[in-house]
Amino acid sequence: MHNNETELEAAERRIRNIPRCGAAKRASMEQSFLQLLQAIGEDPNREGLLRTPTRAANAFEFLTNGYRQSLDDVVNGAIFESDASEIILVKDIELYSMCEHHLLPFIGRAHVAYIPNGKVIGLSKVARLVDVFARRLQIQENLTVQIADALMKTLHPAGVGVVVEAKHLCMMMRGVEKQNSVMKTSCLLGTFKEDARTRSEFLSLLVGT
Repeated sequence: MHNNETELEAAERRIRNIPRCGAAKRASMEQSFLQLLQAIGEDPNREGLLRTPTRAANAFEFLTNGYRQSLDDVVNGAIFESDASEIILVKDIELYSMCEHHLLPFIGRAHVAYIPNGKVIGLSKVARLVDVFARRLQIQENLTVQIADALMKTLHPAGVGVVVEAKHLCMMMRGVEKQNSVMKTSCLLGTFKEDARTRSEFLSLLVGT
């Protein structure tokens, strides 16, 4: 990261000049998948693989469409005045992302909470915020911080708390590291970080039914 920029600012800087996928880039991705099939010793001309490079390019474009979305696109003005002043928590947001080290998925759930400061955000937009950052090549630690930074930047709440728990196929499918473990990460900002009682309430809401 440059100077004192946040993880969110670093992510936005990295994707600022990435062009949208066009026909030329799609063709390049298809060719890359074709070469990958050849490199592992497969026959791309056999029946089951004839359209695999195209399908794989389509899938990869979808799985990385967070590079082609901005916070403004996602929020789309869905911020509303409110007198609410207690914790708002959205639990069990499904999360699908790709490990930037191995290009293998990690899958799990995000729990996102904030304390309003005169404004609330549309419920579906919380899940969209999670998705836009998950649909980029990621590590879970950075993803957690980016979600928290984005909500803080968008809504300016009194505080934000984000917990992500996920299983990583790069760990579960490879060699001696195979195991069915879950990784948990958190990011607390504002009141969630500074006030022990607020933090305790947040954690109790996470484990409650």
